[in-house]
Amino acid sequence: MVDRIWLKHYPPGIPAEIDPDSFRSIPDLFGKTTARFSGRPACHNLGYTLSYAALERLSRDFAAFLQGLPGMGKGERVAIMSPNLLQYPVALLGILRAGMTVVNVNPLYTPRELEHQLKDSGARAIVILENFARTLQEVLPDTPVEHVITTQVGDLLPLWRRWLLNFIVKRAKRMVPAWRIEGSFKLRAALARGARAPFTAADVAPDDVAFLQYTGGTTGVAKGAMLTHRNILANIEQTGTWVSVSFKEGSEIVVTPLPLYHIFSLTATLSFMRWGSLIVLITNPRDIRAFVRELGKWKWSVITGVNTLFNGLLNARGFDRLDFSAVKVAVGGGAAIQKAVADRWKRVTGHPITEAYGLTESSPGVCANPLDAPWRGSIGLPFPSTEVSIRDDSFNELPAWNGDGDLEKHTGVLCVRGPQVMKGYWNDPVETAKVMHDGWLKTGDVGHMDADGYFTITDRKKDIIVVSGFKVYPNEVEDVVAGHPGVLECGVVGVPHPKTGEAVKVVVVKKDPNLTEQAVLEHCRMQLTSYKLPHRVEFRSALPKSPIGKVLRRELRDAPREGT
Repeated sequence: MVDRIWLKHYPPGIPAEIDPDSFRSIPDLFGKTTARFSGRPACHNLGYTLSYAALERLSRDFAAFLQGLPGMGKGERVAIMSPNLLQYPVALLGILRAGMTVVNVNPLYTPRELEHQLKDSGARAIVILENFARTLQEVLPDTPVEHVITTQVGDLLPLWRRWLLNFIVKRAKRMVPAWRIEGSFKLRAALARGARAPFTAADVAPDDVAFLQYTGGTTGVAKGAMLTHRNILANIEQTGTWVSVSFKEGSEIVVTPLPLYHIFSLTATLSFMRWGSLIVLITNPRDIRAFVRELGKWKWSVITGVNTLFNGLLNARGFDRLDFSAVKVAVGGGAAIQKAVADRWKRVTGHPITEAYGLTESSPGVCANPLDAPWRGSIGLPFPSTEVSIRDDSFNELPAWNGDGDLEKHTGVLCVRGPQVMKGYWNDPVETAKVMHDGWLKTGDVGHMDADGYFTITDRKKDIIVVSGFKVYPNEVEDVVAGHPGVLECGVVGVPHPKTGEAVKVVVVKKDPNLTEQAVLEHCRMQLTSYKLPHRVEFRSALPKSPIGKVLRRELRDAPREGT
């Protein structure tokens, strides 16, 4: 049993344990939520709002439609391939209410990536935005998919707005490549058919798989983490308990720019919906001007994001003039929040970014800092009912660091045990055995715990740079470089070096067009010891990023592509 020293430093009102069995399933939670908040707004997108009653009705109709399809019984996998639109929560909740499993798919996948995920998951049906149907068409014959439900961007909007938006997307902007899939259903027709059909609520057990959530894991080949209803419900309880101290039921407005197909956004959205909150779905957060305009329409209280998104907002025209009086929390995850970004966010909004930590295999929440706590470079304290331990390569537990001595002796792989930890990888016992040990999930993230029970992630184990035998953590160097006023954003990786084995390379996007390599190096020399100093400084117009804005370090090692 791990000594949970962090409990002594819990914020007032936060319990040591939660009940992961308060609800039997996600549909059970959703049913009780909609009964309480039926008249309240649930989701807003593209100028239109669905109430909880409408979300309940539409998801019921979609569940009935799925149950009426040949071969679609309990436990079948249904993929969703779409950005943040009203259709997403309707389809997602409908799938779960039908007793089936959701397979979230990145809509930017190439045909090869899509084919792998559909074949590996055994998905029998897919809900897909027409913009991406051409990709599906290329691989469909080689997948087990039998039922295709297509949707257009404006499908759940009022009539005139639906027609106008769909015309603009399809005809004016030509954003829908030509496609043809025989036998496919249109979502609106599917909902109408489901509305006329009987619906039998599925008997969903806590250990049934709710989501096959795909992640790179240890090999880089996407694997499906089996997240059960109990896993997700536990994390909803854990994260909800942590942030709920000042929340009021039925009154919070939550801005959701991260895609719902990502586990951070997905669980956060379900957690806030439990409170009867209004979820404002942002379809394209990369259109930063439109995003800022949307923020200006709301007295929002919560926003979730990653470091690059917060940095982008801070550098967007007009953001500093928004009304932040209703803001209660900004939750940062997905990647480390840099000090320069955290400090500036606090100055502009008057509120800190609450840095949290998690991963797909833990549904995802593991740790978070207390609300309103200043930035300290840590991922905070473990959530209730969560054990976290730092282990060496032999799985021996390492002691807390009290600030004295060699920090390296207290640094190891962060391991997690709790009700939110996945069941395992789908049809992959070998990969499951690599990351699971006696109920513990070995995250692959390297860090340490201090004497107060706060955990700090130094870096991913695979990203650590070894210079002449000395370990260099990219996060530390990135944090220093990002502190230069002429730097907009940056990323750090290791590159081969004939004398030192590896050397530090930093890729910088300029905020000041006159910024030079020498200026970056001089800034680093004042704050970093010699072996941590960048050997190469490369300037680019943009950094390669994942769909949620996480910098893709593996692509930083390569030479910039033409046009970047």
